[in-house]
Formats: sequence, structure tokens, C-alpha cells
Amino acid sequence: MKKVYVSLIGDLLHAGHIRILKKAAELGEVTVGLLTLKATGELNDVPYLGYEQRKLVLENLVMVKEVVPQESAGYRDNLESLKPDYVVHGDDWKQTYQNKYREEVITVLKQWGGELIEIPYSDDISDMKIKDEMTKLGITTSARLSRLRRLISAKPVVKILEVHNALSALIAENAEDPLDDGEIVSYDGMWSSSLTDSTSKGKPDIEAVDTSARLTTVNEIFEVTTKPMLFDADTGGKPEHFEFTVRSLERTGVSAVIIEDKTGLKKNSLLGNDVAQTQDTIENFCHKIRVGKQAQITKDFMIIARVESLILEAGMDDALLRAFSYVEAGADGIMIHSREKDPAEVFEFISRFREKDGSSPIVVVPTSFNSVTTDEFALKGANVVIYANHMLRSAYPGMLKVAQSILKHKRSLEAEPDCMPVKKILSLIPGTK
Repeated sequence: MKKVYVSLIGDLLHAGHIRILKKAAELGEVTVGLLTLKATGELNDVPYLGYEQRKLVLENLVMVKEVVPQESAGYRDNLESLKPDYVVHGDDWKQTYQNKYREEVITVLKQWGGELIEIPYSDDISDMKIKDEMTKLGITTSARLSRLRRLISAKPVVKILEVHNALSALIAENAEDPLDDGEIVSYDGMWSSSLTDSTSKGKPDIEAVDTSARLTTVNEIFEVTTKPMLFDADTGGKPEHFEFTVRSLERTGVSAVIIEDKTGLKKNSLLGNDVAQTQDTIENFCHKIRVGKQAQITKDFMIIARVESLILEAGMDDALLRAFSYVEAGADGIMIHSREKDPAEVFEFISRFREKDGSSPIVVVPTSFNSVTTDEFALKGANVVIYANHMLRSAYPGMLKVAQSILKHKRSLEAEPDCMPVKKILSLIPGTK
């Protein structure tokens, strides 16, 4: 009996997949290489279902003899291990960035005379089109909440963009950029910043906007988007209050809350020691983390501890001591912050943290050290990069320029080049006719 290999993500099985599997079964015994979470991340296509769930579905198809993990988007390791006579795939990968994997398959199969069989792929059936249609219908609270953990596990780095209202969130949801090889890159999630949320409401960044008001904004954002959200909860308040914040965020569908280890009236971290700021004790902050972890219901919700030691010039050793203590107390990740334009101290922190802890997610916010790329952060060992205030900061100068232009010229004609056409605004909002 001939051996046949088919590689699948298997998240949303459709007619195209069945066609491929039927053809494969006609050729011999079918082994499906099921892409692991890491492998799907290499394809920028993180599944909604876990590996075991997808495996169970495929194992129960009559066309499939065996399901094995495929640990990489590339096929080489599995092919050289199994040495199949045929690899069956849809012909759609010829014109996409996945063509490099196609060329690899052809090269490897030549070693033992194997053959690549390509099945015509219907243009009206594709994973992405089906997922796009599902996205238009919205997303459940639990599916959104659990998405962040999967993204962190799957992708080299998770890219998060600040949003402060539903319109900015729609931009974060839909912004895309094609790379030279044809791959489309986009943001993975959203950051609800206390700074930009307060500023957009005309309030100072001193926790003047309470959690209920901020959750109103979150709900408005969630009504028109599907991507996961990280929530900036400043200090988290008293432990007794933080417990209810966690419950409210988790119930709403927020994926993670980030709290900083400071006390007293909130002062923006980038002011550093220019204003009086007090760091909490390790014991108190660990207690707050434990209270938050005990309050959450699902295993998917994340509490991330933000270490302010570098901001407050308390030193690298203090930052590391706190980070390890917070993880031990139950924190699901560490955010490290710095006011320096040179990323050296952040890189040092990541390196020294990774010497002892290779798995806890590290979050960075490169507002000051903004020359570092997401790829560089991934290589250093960071998992999440948050662009924490850029949407509001970019919007304000544009609005101010237009407002001043209308006053100066006593008409709006001169301001039109700086404004989006009304028709384009209308087309931006889902459901507008």
C-alpha cells in the first residue's frame, strides 16, 4: 500500500479539505500532518480549536489512517521520517508566500522518487474566506478571552495596538500590510490604555475614570471587533477592589489585565522620578496578584505584573527580584518598562530573566526605545509588544490642524486635504449603507 501525506491545520474543515483527503485516500494510506500551535503561528493563522480537538475530528474521518504532529510550517522533518510516496495539497499555494514550502516538498520528495499531487482549489472555498464570514458574525466572549494565550504560544511575537474608542479599534482590527513574499501582517490584539482612555474623555491620567466607565468603552469596542484585548488597570487599586475588577474584565471577555507595582495617586510612568512616585512592597503586590488569581473563573484570563523598578531607578537587581517574586505569586507574565531611548537595560532584563525563566511571557512597551523592531524583540525573548498610545497621539495633531485651519481661513476648503472623504468614513463602519 502506497503512503500518502497531507498537511492540515484542520481548524475549519470544508469541502476543499474533503476533496483533498478523498484524492489522497484513492492513492493509498493517508497520514495527516496536523500543524501544532507553533507551526500555525508561522503561517500567521492561529486556530480557534486546540491541537487535541482538531486531532480528534481528523482521526474520525474514514479517509485518514493516522494523525501525526507537524511541528513546523515546513514539511521536511515529517517527510524525511515517513518517506511518503505522495504528498497531496491544493494548488492554491503556488501563488502565495507558502510557495517556499511547496518548493521544499518537491525537493525533499525527489530523494526517494516521491510525487507531489496538487488538487485544483476552488476560489470560493478557503479557510480565510470562511473565517472572514465568521468574523462578520462576531465572536463569543470565551473565544475572544482565550485567544491571547493561544497567540502567545503560537507566534514569535504578538503585536498589540492601543485603542481608545470603537473607531480606533476598527482600525486596529482591519489594518494590514503585505510583505514582499505576499504574506499579510496585521495586529494581533488591542490595548485599552488608561492614559488614552482618560485623555479621550478630557480627564487627567490619575485613575479619574473608574472601571465601570472604562468597561463601557470596552463594550463599545467589543461590539464591532473580534481581536483580544489587554486592559491597563494602573495599580489595580486595593486588593479587595482588584478582585472585582478581575471578575468584571473576565466576564466582559478581556483577555488580560496589566497592573503596575506602584501605590498612591497614579502618576504616568514616563515622568519617572521627576514626580513623586512610590513603589509597592513585594509582599503587598504579591498579595494583590494572589487575590486576583483566586477571583478569576477561567484558566484563560491572564494577570500580568508590570515592574516599575527601571522607571523609578531602583536598579536591575530589584527589577529581577520583583519579577521572579510576582511569577511565583501567580502572575501569568511580566511587563518591563523603561524611560530610556536606548533599549540596553530592557534587553539586559529580558536576557537575565530568561536565564531562570524560559516560559513566562514578557511584555514590552517601546514608547521610548522606539527604534527596536518587533522581530528584534522576538529574537531577544520578548513575547508581546504593545504600541501603547500612538493612535491617540497621532489623531490629536490632525484634528488640531484642521480646527486651526478652519478658524484661519474662515472656511473648510483648505482643510479638506487633511480630512478623510465622507464616503470613505461611511464605508469604514460595518453595516453602513
